Amino acid sequence: MTRKASGRLLAALAGLAMAAVLAIGLVELASSGSSTSEQGLPPLTAAQVRARLAGSPPPLAALHGEGNTILTGGRRALHARLAGLRGYPLVIDKWASWCVPCQSERAIFQRASTDLGRQVAFLGIDSADTSTRDAHAFLAPFPVSYPSYYDPSGSLGLTVTDSSFTPVTVFHDRAGAQYIHQGPYPSLAKLERDIRRYALTG
Repeated sequence: MTRKASGRLLAALAGLAMAAVLAIGLVELASSGSSTSEQGLPPLTAAQVRARLAGSPPPLAALHGEGNTILTGGRRALHARLAGLRGYPLVIDKWASWCVPCQSERAIFQRASTDLGRQVAFLGIDSADTSTRDAHAFLAPFPVSYPSYYDPSGSLGLTVTDSSFTPVTVFHDRAGAQYIHQGPYPSLAKLERDIRRYALTG
C-alpha cells in the first residue's frame, strides 16, 4: 500500500470513529432526556406518589389505590365512580398514547394530582387507543395517582368532554359546575391555577 493510500485509509477510519462517538453521544443524550418531562419536571416514582397522598379521604384514597391503572367497564363503570365522588372537586383528563401533546402533559398531571390529590379527585379517560398495552407504556414513565377508563371507541371521551379533540381537561366543582379546557397545558402552574379556579371553588 502506498503512503498516499495509507493516509486516505487512516483519514477514513478516523472519520468513522468520530461518527461512532457522535452517534453514541446522541443516544446517551436522548436517554438522559427521557428521565425528565418537556417542562423539565423529573418523574416521581409510584411509591413517592403514594407516600405524598397518604391519609387522603377514603373516596380519594380509593382512587390512589388504583393509580396508574387502566380500568374497563365503560360508561357504566365511570358513572358509578362519578356518583361516588359527588361533592368532591373533580378533574378529568382525556388522553391517548398516540397523542403527542398528551405526552408533554404527563409530568404536569403527575405533579398536579400529587400536589392536590388530598382535596381533588382526578380521573383519566384513555380515549380511542387501540390497545391497553400502548396505554400502559404511555403511563409508565410518569405514574399518576389515579386510574383511567379505557375508551377504545372514543365515544365515552366524546360524551364526557363534548369534544373529539385530545387532550381535553374537564373540571367540576363541588356543586357539579363544569368547565372544559381544550388542548394541552403548557405548565404545571397553569394547570394548578385552573384547578383552583374551576374545581376548588364554592
